[in-house]
This record gives sequence, structure tokens and C-alpha cells, in this order.
Amino acid sequence: MIPLTTFAGKHVALFGLGGSGMITARALIAGGASVTVWDDAEPRVEAARAEGLHAEDLREADWSPFSALVLAPGVPLTHPKPHWSVDLARDAGIEVIGDVELFCRERRAICVDAPLIAITGTNGKSTTTALIAHLLKELGADTQIGGNIGTPVLALDPPAPGRHYVIECSSYQIDLAPSLDPSVGIHMNLSPDHLDRHGTMENYAAIKERLIAGAKIAVVGVDDRLSADIADRQDLARMPVRRISGSMELPDGVFAKNGFLFEAFDGTQTQVASLGGIDALRGDHNGQNAAAAFAALRALGFEAADISRAFKTFPGLHHRMEVVARSGRILFVNDSKATNADAAARALASFDRIYWIAGGKPKAGGIASLDEYFDKIAKAYLIGEAAEEFARTLDGKVETEICGTLDKAVQAAASDAAEDSASELAVLLSPACASFDQFPNFELRGEAFAEAANALDMVRKSREVA
Repeated sequence: MIPLTTFAGKHVALFGLGGSGMITARALIAGGASVTVWDDAEPRVEAARAEGLHAEDLREADWSPFSALVLAPGVPLTHPKPHWSVDLARDAGIEVIGDVELFCRERRAICVDAPLIAITGTNGKSTTTALIAHLLKELGADTQIGGNIGTPVLALDPPAPGRHYVIECSSYQIDLAPSLDPSVGIHMNLSPDHLDRHGTMENYAAIKERLIAGAKIAVVGVDDRLSADIADRQDLARMPVRRISGSMELPDGVFAKNGFLFEAFDGTQTQVASLGGIDALRGDHNGQNAAAAFAALRALGFEAADISRAFKTFPGLHHRMEVVARSGRILFVNDSKATNADAAARALASFDRIYWIAGGKPKAGGIASLDEYFDKIAKAYLIGEAAEEFARTLDGKVETEICGTLDKAVQAAASDAAEDSASELAVLLSPACASFDQFPNFELRGEAFAEAANALDMVRKSREVA
């Protein structure tokens, strides 16, 4: 845990007592602050009191002693309307910040030279975060990984010389971190997401751009127009920008092409790494992820040959293009983290013959945007609330079967795939939906898929043969 000495002697209000909220409260107290906590969920308040925290309904509290409101990232800051605690903080004239902002202030105060690599984007940020941390560890660097990827940033070890921080940042976290100042700021891409929280695509893009605007060096994906515009604006602001791509050649920057990475300067392109044979880095989208990781480590001074060697041992990210079982030619691929159509597109683009399991709690736009991949799909197995809607979209284009539940979909897809003569095919869970209709989160959905796949007779027999 990182004691937050920058708030020593101050009184702080904290709203939101999930995992990161509790860690933040303890970090503030460890650094010498007084903290008053609250949550709209009574069981969380009682759990906080059981741990000795001072819990008081902030609607009835005297706000004059508070120097800041620390807000959990899941609590609305602006849209669809500010949470009541935000209104009270603004009425009291105090700042509203989050745990990433607290981390940044502590890093500047005690060890500003500890490298901070911060990653954002609509899709690919978790894989890129995990890949960068893996490369740094393989190359012998003291490495801490956290943020939106799972471990709260304040649960990490305190900043120290040579200690590298690799932090995934959601738009919610960036919105609460006005002084975010990474050594290397990485922006991957943009597509519509979280508009219920940010109002418009323009607002969403502007929040994402803040992460690189405060960086010493910016690494920016240019495979979509909005992100390319961000890179152009940062050029005009005289920010050092390294462009990256998974789908096009660049005269300057890092790009992936035909399973290789290239580094380009002033039009001269040099092949610097091979991604061939690395299951965890299949597809153009992973080419962009690898380009981002390579560019970040080069910005930190690591040698290209060393980075290239470290790629080969990357195991991949849990629930993202994760091969969880095999049966001869059939791969069972857990892509449960693909909770929107754009994320699912990345998996669909990575295989040539697909038995696709999709559905769940639908998001705006559905799957119509995936039509360019429909000819790769041998059959679709639809589950959850979105099943009927998806069936209508696929009608006349892809053979479908409404299975309802994930276990039934796995069994049906495996049975049909076993009759296919293709040299390689995938039973792919890439839902293009949230999980909340049938599972508490995408992790449990992915685990259920892996369990169902590994319980199949065909998979068990393959393991016995191997």
C-alpha cells in the first residue's frame, strides 16, 4: 500500500466503498489524513465501520473541514447527472478527485523519477497494460501493475527509484485525475462506449486525450480517425508523439505488418520483432497492442532486440483471446472481455473459421457493424437478453441457434465444430455484450466458458492423447 503523505493533517471526505475505495481510505489514514467515508449501499458502510473507519452520512456532515472529496470511479461525476456527493463538494468549493490523482501527487512528492506508463483507449488497454508489465519484468525491471486492470493503484508498493508503474486508466479514472502526468502516456483507440457517463463522443474523446496531454512522451494509435486527430493536436502542442498502428504502414512510428513489427524514422522502416507463433498476440488488434508496448519501452530506453525476445514469452491476458482448451484442430477461445462489438471485431478478425458464441446484456448499436466478418462465421450460438436481437441481425447472413445459456452454447458449438473439416477452427466466446444478465462480471462468464469447454469429452480425450 502507498501511504498518502501529501494529505497528512488534512480532513478528506470519501464516497464509494468498493475495493479501491477501501484501499484509498486506508492509504489516506496511513499517510496522516483524517477520513470520513460513506456509500449509498448500507452493507458497505457497515463493513467500513467494522474495519474501524469513520463512516458518516455525507448528506448530513459539516463540509467546512474537508479539503477534498475522493470519489470512486464508478460514481457519476457529470452524466447522466452528478452524484449528490459531487454537488455537495462543489457547493463547499472543494476539489473532487480519485485514487489515480492521489497516486500521481504522491509520486511527484516522494519519487518523481519512478517511471509511470499510463494506458487508455476503448479497446486493447488491458492487453497492452499486461504486455508492457510482462516485458518490463522479463527485462529485469522492478514493475508494479494496477489501476483499471484489477489491482487498485494505491495497493501497489510506494514509489522508489527504478520502480516502474504500469497503470491502466479508464475514462472514469482520468476524469478524476486532473494532474495525471505519466512518463509515457498511451492512447490506443476510440469507439463509442460509456456515453451514458460522458454524454457525447466528443466529451469521451476529450477525457481520453487528457492522459497523453500531461505526459512527457505520448504513444498514440492512429487506426481510427478520432485518435489520429488526437495525435495531430498533440503535434501542434509540441508534445513528443510516437504514432502506432496495427493495420497501416507509418513513415514515423511503430507498426505491425504480416506478423512483424517495424520501427520507422523519417520514412526508413526497420523490422524489429516477429509476432508469429505467439497465440496471445494474434490479429491486427494485437499488432497495435504490441506496437504500443514496443514504443513505450523504447521511449524508456530499452533496446529493440531485448524487447523482441521478451515478446515470445507473453502468456496473454485472462479472458482476452485466451485459448482455454484444444481438441485436435479446434481451439476453444475465451474472449469474454469483449463486451462491445468493436472488441468482438478484433477476435472475429483473428480466425478464419469460427463457431461464435455471442450475446448477453446488449449495448447500443448491437452487432450490425460486424457484418464484414460474417463470412468467417460457420454458425452463431446466441445467449442471454440479446439473443433475439442478434438473431434478427444475422438472419439470412449467418446460420444461428438460440441456446439461451452459455453451457448449452458450448456443447452445441463443439458438436458442430467436430463435424467441420477445416484445418483450424475456433469455438469463440466473444459476446459483444455485457455479462450482467446472467453473470456478475465478464470474468465469471469467461471462467464458466473455460469450465464448460474443459468438461467436454472431446477435450478430455485430447488431453489423454497428449
